[in-house]
Amino acid sequence: MQSDEQRITLSVSNLAWLLAAVPLLLIGWQLRSLLIMLMISVVLAASIAPVVNWAERFRVPRWLGVVLTYLSILAVIVGIVLLVGPTVVEQIQLLVRQIPVSLRKVLESVEGWVIAFNDQRPELASELLNQVLDVQGLTSWAIRSSQRLLVRSYSVTTGIVGGVFSLILALFVSGYMLADSRTLVKNFVRLLPAPWDDRIEAQVAPISNRIGSYIRGRLLVSAILSIATTVSLSMLGLSEFALGLGAIAGVTNLIPFLGPFLGAIPALVVAISQGGWIILWVLLLYIVIQNLETYVLDPLLVASSVGVHPLYQLLAVLGGTQVLGIIGALIVPPWIAGGAVLLENLYLRPKLMAERHQPTETVNPLFTQP
Repeated sequence: MQSDEQRITLSVSNLAWLLAAVPLLLIGWQLRSLLIMLMISVVLAASIAPVVNWAERFRVPRWLGVVLTYLSILAVIVGIVLLVGPTVVEQIQLLVRQIPVSLRKVLESVEGWVIAFNDQRPELASELLNQVLDVQGLTSWAIRSSQRLLVRSYSVTTGIVGGVFSLILALFVSGYMLADSRTLVKNFVRLLPAPWDDRIEAQVAPISNRIGSYIRGRLLVSAILSIATTVSLSMLGLSEFALGLGAIAGVTNLIPFLGPFLGAIPALVVAISQGGWIILWVLLLYIVIQNLETYVLDPLLVASSVGVHPLYQLLAVLGGTQVLGIIGALIVPPWIAGGAVLLENLYLRPKLMAERHQPTETVNPLFTQP
């Protein structure tokens, strides 16, 4: 009888939690833009927290360390933009104008190969090329798909994140988080029942370190690959596009796994317009860059501090891109890395320790009674 009453009590409790979760989910959906902004703020705060902590050791007030850190980052960004910004914009504009020329050369090459393959009936080859490949249809499909992708990414980013204004707001919020982080954490954990208040408070620093290490590692990997791409393309004879393509590679490589492939597309477009062996050399260059990121830089600078299997990172990138566009590909993986800290320290380690201390009894199945 007692077990039946306990079962009914648990069922009512679970039902109560389920009913309470429904309005919470609805409220969370209505406040999704605010939640996304808070996610970005936490990532930004975790990324620069070591600098603020270092300044605090020299008795610099925490709020002043936050202000000086943000001003230093802003000065570096402005300096880079003023130094290479005009050249990058000019080369990217030239690259955009080069795309129709490259497509035309590709189509001429394919048509010439088909005609050479059937030199007795060139009109049949041209008709076959137009009917089977449908070059114009493929070109228009590619343009429409690219436009839909850009429009969707822009609408998702501006609709959920709120555009540049929310990004600036996220900077201010992350600054407040850093300046008074200890008070915020204490006020939050006070809402939790014991002993979870102490357990969660002890995990704040590891989670922050994991998220910050991921972002700093990705920025360093992107900077290295951007410089390597610029120098390599200059050596291959594409100096008029090298800086712009290097900047594109640096931005796209912020996205794990998919970044090198996205950065290779405009470089191959330029290589096709040049013709000859340059196409093969550029293709080989980006294959080397992809392998350098996957097998050297990521394991050294990112994976060692993230502690998440590459497959889960890839799924986080794909899921974040599907839901939030480019912004999701940048902010979802570090949150997955932070969540892995909670899973590891609050579940996996206690489970492993309990299994080690649990006495094991060996039972012979021949002498067991049914």
